[in-house]
Amino acid sequence: MKQLFILTSLFTLLWSSSTYSQDLHTKIDSIRNLYNVPEVTYAIITKDQIIKQGASGHHKFNEKNSPSNASIQDYFHLGSNTKAITGFIAAKLVEQGKLTWETTFFDLFPETKKGANPIYYNATLKDYFSHRAKVHAFTSGTERLSLPVFEGNKQQQRQAFAKHVLTLAPIESPDGYSYSNAGYSIAATMLEKVSNKSWEELTKEFLTKDLGIEFVIGWPNRNLDNQPWGHALQYDVLESVPPTYNYQLSLIEPAGDLSMNIENYIKYIQLNLKGLSGQSNVLSAKTYDFLFNSREKYAIGWGNLTTKEVKLYDHAGSDGTFFSYTQIDGLTNTAYIILANSGTANAQQAVMKIVQEMKDSMK
Repeated sequence: MKQLFILTSLFTLLWSSSTYSQDLHTKIDSIRNLYNVPEVTYAIITKDQIIKQGASGHHKFNEKNSPSNASIQDYFHLGSNTKAITGFIAAKLVEQGKLTWETTFFDLFPETKKGANPIYYNATLKDYFSHRAKVHAFTSGTERLSLPVFEGNKQQQRQAFAKHVLTLAPIESPDGYSYSNAGYSIAATMLEKVSNKSWEELTKEFLTKDLGIEFVIGWPNRNLDNQPWGHALQYDVLESVPPTYNYQLSLIEPAGDLSMNIENYIKYIQLNLKGLSGQSNVLSAKTYDFLFNSREKYAIGWGNLTTKEVKLYDHAGSDGTFFSYTQIDGLTNTAYIILANSGTANAQQAVMKIVQEMKDSMK
């Protein structure tokens, strides 16, 4: 398929791409149905081009026998794919000289050092973003149930949460890597301190004001009308999760609570593709390389696998009701994006199969 972009006329290219895209769409729709996923939206992009994109299915599972209401303008919860965006904001503040990747939490909050576990004294901003700070994960509701009640606005609650987490015993691992949502909340409090703005304000400023990227915080159906609902299993039955369901990520929003449609998410990913290709934009090319490659296995919001034959970056995100996945092929500078409104194991399998179909379509 790549050769068509080099060897054919524009007319033939457009006709061939459209024909194959329809075939790909049919395959994706079949996978979605087979794995009981209500809706997916997807895209294959380069730094300058949207090669293929589409949407398939329904906002809610019980609409499956009705005509499709899926749209590329539908919002999906990004889950932990939010992490790279928080890292992106941090990179901007680092470039502005507000702090460095080596800044520690206690450099900015020295008054909290007395009650903290000394193991965290030297943990840096880079450590929190790359999951090397040894802080607890807070990836399950069980961990959050044991927390004290934190007072104040969201920014004050995050700061109190960070202070609490840094009193706990460390999480040890053989290679020093330990995935943590809490690490991103701690990092966010550091960004808030040096900018005198909340994480919410920073996200709105850098994404929407500066880059024209629209988003909401929390589930799409809690924020906007006529949007996809998330789905989860209830006693082995797939259920649409209403916006009134008692579930919130208030203390770890910087780690995983943004929602976007794929059109806006593409804008963000293309900035990264340009940076990885050596083109500076809102960040320098050197900074993009740092975000993706500063540490092996996991850098700043991105997993990585780099050998002589392979150069892959990826991340998945889910709060249990949606599932998002992005993979970047660093050798071809191509990204594959899939967003689904179900967080089940079946949905995750479907997304991985869709990724393979998308990659096969590019051969």
